[in-house]
Amino acid sequence: MTRTSDEEQIRALITHWVTAIQRGDLAGVLDHHAEDIVMFDVPPPERGVRGLGRYSATWSGFFEWIASGAVFDMVELEVRAGKDTAYAFALLRCGTPEDLAGSPEQRLRITLGLVKHAGEWLVQHEHHSFTYTAG
Repeated sequence: MTRTSDEEQIRALITHWVTAIQRGDLAGVLDHHAEDIVMFDVPPPERGVRGLGRYSATWSGFFEWIASGAVFDMVELEVRAGKDTAYAFALLRCGTPEDLAGSPEQRLRITLGLVKHAGEWLVQHEHHSFTYTAG
């Protein structure tokens, strides 16, 4: 597979992940994630979440928040793929309509580390963050 097609495959994987989150589709969110994933998220725990089971358990509250009317829309995505490792970073509009009206330029930042295993790209690492604003 060429780097360009690897990058396209990863782009499709991430777009699928965002769509699954928007729909509250846990199986879709877990697709293409490594069993030993490590995720650092905005909410605690500070040391992150390790393993697909614990990663899976983090989503129910977020799905409820999205279902209540919150927004989770990707606005920018960059992908860089090597032979068997890749990274991607994205900016997303993430918040309630009121949050976004009050801070229209605020973006959720996501960085993903991926590995190719048996010809398939898997998310090995996720890091989600917002900028800190003193208030």
